Amino acid sequence: MDEVSSVLHDGSADDALEKIWSQATQDASTYAVQMEAARRQILREGFGTEMNTAARALHDVAQQDLDTRDITLASIRRSLRELVVAFPVYRTYADASGRSAQDWTYFSQALARARRRLAPIDHPVLDLLDRWLGGEAPRALGGDMEHAGTRAYAIAKFQQLTAPIAAKAVEDTVFYRYGRLLSRNEVGSDPGQLALPVRAFHALAEARGAQFPDAMLATATHDHKRGEDSRMRLAVLSEIPQEWSVALADLLAAAQPLREALGALPPPTPADEVMLYQTLIGAWPLDLGPEDGGRLHGLLERVASWQIKALREAKRHTNWVFPNTDYEAGCDSFLRLTLSDGRGKAVRAALAALVQRLAPAGALNALAQITLKYTVPGVPDLYQGTEFWDFSLVDPDNRRPVDYRVHAAALTHLGAPAECLPHWRDGRMKQSLIATLLQARAAHPDLFAHGSYLPLEVSGPAANQAIAFARQHGELKLVVVANRLCAGLLDPAADQPLVPGVKLKGTGLLVPAELTGAYFDLAAGRTVSLAETTPLATLLEHMPVAVLLTAP
Repeated sequence: MDEVSSVLHDGSADDALEKIWSQATQDASTYAVQMEAARRQILREGFGTEMNTAARALHDVAQQDLDTRDITLASIRRSLRELVVAFPVYRTYADASGRSAQDWTYFSQALARARRRLAPIDHPVLDLLDRWLGGEAPRALGGDMEHAGTRAYAIAKFQQLTAPIAAKAVEDTVFYRYGRLLSRNEVGSDPGQLALPVRAFHALAEARGAQFPDAMLATATHDHKRGEDSRMRLAVLSEIPQEWSVALADLLAAAQPLREALGALPPPTPADEVMLYQTLIGAWPLDLGPEDGGRLHGLLERVASWQIKALREAKRHTNWVFPNTDYEAGCDSFLRLTLSDGRGKAVRAALAALVQRLAPAGALNALAQITLKYTVPGVPDLYQGTEFWDFSLVDPDNRRPVDYRVHAAALTHLGAPAECLPHWRDGRMKQSLIATLLQARAAHPDLFAHGSYLPLEVSGPAANQAIAFARQHGELKLVVVANRLCAGLLDPAADQPLVPGVKLKGTGLLVPAELTGAYFDLAAGRTVSLAETTPLATLLEHMPVAVLLTAP
């Protein structure tokens, strides 16, 4: 989920998006700063008992050695707190044999960060925690079973503490506080990392094929924060940060009468307001007009449910235990003024216009996401109902019932994905592409399960706007090409997720000699020929993706 999403973001917008967020919210704190603050809050307010249990377990370890028995519980707590706050992953998997090489890396990162936060007097205790928490394997203690058991218990309690702290502080707190670009606030993702370079994506795919070829590849789950296609639409903002800056300023200005209309109720904070707009942009149905009252009401109720959860999860101005009903009422009234009141007409018009600007590029991203998901090493997982466009929100919205009769009926009338391009807004093109790729996987299981993975180079002025690779098993070959980062190349008048050939002029796919020859393009439903340099405009003439299988 994270890899395919991040490779479809534009990393060059990192600083620009950070500036837009900090200026709009009047808060210059980075994601790293907010994450640390959230970890401290969650550890302090929600996991006092678990913290005490882990600290006492480590104190018991100290008591078993003459050299360490004078270490106080308070000093252990200080070092343990900083280690947990600094931990970069959910948990490690140390056992009686100690740590894995990967776990050593995580511990080294956490220790370095914790050391910077602790006074020098606590550094020796931090070093001991490193040793006791798997740095020295309990099994290395030889026949001293009592000491080994005490050490193993402390390791278990530490590993049981870091995971829920990460989940509650990051996904269930800071994801609702920091909103530079909400497409990156997703389960398994790091909002502080905007994008993944193509080369890094290829390296991860190769490694997965070699080490975990049966790994599950998911882009949507019952627990995601936003639907897979909402994320792809929001990702387009990373390509047009200056447009986003202007659009956001216009939205904030247009909403001033709505804030004034709240009277004594408090308006949403700037951060909550900016995240609300991004949520509306991501969830806005493709065929929804700004004055479509009945259907706007459906969106309103879905987003209202999201908003109350988001505000409470953020734990800044309200929370689940002690709800601030005034602030919640103010935010709810602001949303209702925005979507269902005449005074919100200007805001609705601006939102709808921005969605229409982003929609074709978002759909292009979504098709690239699907193509990569179903063709790279791994086993793709299709979450319920997401074969059509998925603009869902966090649960319970992403668990709504699916009308499978409609989906099944659409399947009976599908042709090649390219045939659905003129009507791309109805979602059948996405369904057709998924069905086509699943049929290919079923027909050639060894290719997708065991085929090699070879990154392919794209050369020319639009080289950064494509990603390509090949897979091979025996004589069977697969070549995949997908457009990316194409918001600036699309023709606004055409209103399609397809780059005009003239914008790809001079850009070609470099094909090794052994991969040249005739192929059948599953996406376009036609035969193509690959030369050692094949124009991208030819390959992507009918679809923003090409899935080329050795011609029969």
